[in-house]
Amino acid sequence: MLRRAALFSAWVACGLAFGLPAAAQSDNLKRETNRGVIGVISGGVDGTYVRIAADLSAVLEEPGTLRVLPVLGKGSVQNLADLLYLRGIDVGIVQSDVLAYVRREKLYPGLESRVQYIAKLYNEELHLLAGKDINSVNDLAGKTVNFDVKGSGTYMTATLIFDALHIKVVPVSDDQALALEKVRKGETAALVYVAGKPARLFRDLKAEDGVHFLPIPQTPEILQTYLPSQLTPADYQLLSAPIDTVAVGAVMAVISFPPQSERYHNLARFAEAFFSKFPSFLEAPRHPKWKEVNLSAQLPGWTRFPPAEAWLKRQGTMERLAADTRLRQAFDAFLDEQSKAIGRVETAEQKKIMFEQFLRWQEKQPQLQ
Repeated sequence: MLRRAALFSAWVACGLAFGLPAAAQSDNLKRETNRGVIGVISGGVDGTYVRIAADLSAVLEEPGTLRVLPVLGKGSVQNLADLLYLRGIDVGIVQSDVLAYVRREKLYPGLESRVQYIAKLYNEELHLLAGKDINSVNDLAGKTVNFDVKGSGTYMTATLIFDALHIKVVPVSDDQALALEKVRKGETAALVYVAGKPARLFRDLKAEDGVHFLPIPQTPEILQTYLPSQLTPADYQLLSAPIDTVAVGAVMAVISFPPQSERYHNLARFAEAFFSKFPSFLEAPRHPKWKEVNLSAQLPGWTRFPPAEAWLKRQGTMERLAADTRLRQAFDAFLDEQSKAIGRVETAEQKKIMFEQFLRWQEKQPQLQ
């Protein structure tokens, strides 16, 4: 940041030295400040999204070329709306089930052609925290349960989960910090929170706080949409043993801007930097959830951002070429060893033909097993 400020000061100083009009200097400064800016709508201060967005900013920023601005968000459904309509937002971190939900509710017409994705990130776990008088999810029938603010991904997922369990509760929409205090005091029976573990909201909870996590029944109906998962003592000191829960994927969604537009080119630069610098996300002090990311993972029902798809195809081709090169070197070394043993030397053309025959044979092996 100091370097960027120094560059701007030098720019202005040069303008003054050469007598540029004040308006021209201002226009130049405005253009420089906004060059390569990517706005990322994330989540609340206690969630995982905001920490992921902060990591994106720390790793990807390139002064004068790419600047990532994390923005606090209010959940997946609202993030999708902000991605579509809020000025300056280019990337949104949302839950993978939000697209199907929005389609079902017919909230945003033509959504399929307007929103794409760069990558599936990681899985987020559903946390169901209850007071001491609640022993199972069935005990919540008829009681107040905080679903988070309306428009959030947690609110959406909580609605779907309790519908699938056929348990009628009284949903309330406090922010999560307030909801936690109400659960502690017994004013709310439980709260639902979808976030990548370990979530900061529960980091300091202990058994003496009078709250505990409830297991989520992994019924066939629930597992049609969500993945089986667990919360463990390694995640939260509140736990003495693992409990079952479910998880949903987090997605880095983008707007499908026209390919000739500046914002499209900014996003293409962002995607290139994200993929090429991805190993840096796996190192401390970045969030441990990055270690779960599979860059090539496909998302049913979603279309990948074309520059991201192109990068993955190039990388796949390069990896295959590198693998073929190593395989060819090993194959030639094997032939050379055999040639010494039998006293016969193959020409380069003969080696090439034999290697091609070997590749064709190798391709058939899965079918023979």
